[in-house]
Amino acid sequence: GVSRLVGAIIEANHDEKGIIWPVEVAPFKVGILNLKRGSQKCDDLSDVIYKELTKKTIDVLYDDRDARAGAKFADMDLIGLPFQVIIGPKGAEKGLLEIKNRHTGERLECGEGEAISMLSS
Repeated sequence: GVSRLVGAIIEANHDEKGIIWPVEVAPFKVGILNLKRGSQKCDDLSDVIYKELTKKTIDVLYDDRDARAGAKFADMDLIGLPFQVIIGPKGAEKGLLEIKNRHTGERLECGEGEAISMLSS
């Protein structure tokens, strides 16, 4: 059944931090981590990214909990979404965010437009 399929996908796609969902079967393609909820710049940039991606019918999980950054990183790695958009106060001040590829661990700093374009393809 379906549960056996999910188990097989997880068994084949994980590391010590958690699941690494393939894009084709991920429950969400992108996870947005707002690292400083309450910061106007972080909130605004997070909201724009969320709205633009959902407008393009991309499934997004938006983590705006009032939790430490380390807890958010650990939880997002455990969930294993293919891409993480990390929005912190220093980057948001400059209009920048970071995209992390969960499979490779590669990180890219970019602007809002470039991020939306990259995650939409």
